[in-house]
Formats: sequence, C-alpha cells, structure tokens
Amino acid sequence: MNMLNVGKIEEGFVLDHIKAGKSLSIYHHLQLDKLDCTVAIIKNARSNKMGKKDILKVECDINTLNLDVLAFIDHNITVNVIKDGKIVDKKELILPKEIRNVIKCRNPRCITSIEQELPHIFVLADEKKEIYRCKYCEEKAGKSASAW
Repeated sequence: MNMLNVGKIEEGFVLDHIKAGKSLSIYHHLQLDKLDCTVAIIKNARSNKMGKKDILKVECDINTLNLDVLAFIDHNITVNVIKDGKIVDKKELILPKEIRNVIKCRNPRCITSIEQELPHIFVLADEKKEIYRCKYCEEKAGKSASAW
C-alpha cells in the first residue's frame, strides 16, 4: 500500500473527518485563500469510520479559524489544534446559535434584498433538525437550502 506523506505542521490545525469532496468548500468558507499560510488539502483519504474522507492541514495562527462557520457546515468535523508539532487540543464543534454572512436569505421580500449592506444573520431555530431562520424575515434555511 502506498502512503501519502504530508509533512507535519508546527502551529495550526488539522481538520479531520470532513465528508469526502467537501474540503474545497470549507477552504473557501474559512477564507483560507485570503490568508498567507500553508494549506494541504487531502481529498478522498481512506477512513475506517467514513469509508472516504477529506482532511485539511492549515499552518497558521490558531486564532484565525472561524469555528462557527465550520460548525455550521459540519459539526462532526474533528478539529485538532497543533502547537510545536504536537496535538495540544481537540475542539468539539457545536452548532452556533447565530451565523453571519455564511448563507444568504432567499426571500426576495426580505430587507437584506433591498438593503445590500445589511449582514445576513441566521439564528438557530431547531437544533435537532439543524434549521436556521433569517433574523429579519424568519425565512427557513436548513442545510439543504444553504448556499454552500
């Protein structure tokens, strides 16, 4: 069996157990393309737990990661915090109570359609079903309806 060797990072985080094929979407939503840091994207890695998975390794200041965005996208992702080349913490993701500017309201009558500068704010309405509603007009945005 051939092993892919991706060098270890000194400081940053490793996002593990990403659903296969979702790493690029997460890369863009975390705005890693705008940061000056080293990023390794591993797609379709073998996983005993998931069959296939994606992994993101990001070498940067650990405070740059927006855990709310990540939790909204998939709260089952494992976040390993790396310092001095070792895992020092594993962060558990919980659904954020509120998210800003991750998804856009699709209601054409919503104030966000008219007032372009308003932030798109969604509030967690149903934790079990993972449903968010627009703060302004109550429009529903479940995971399937989201823009990601």
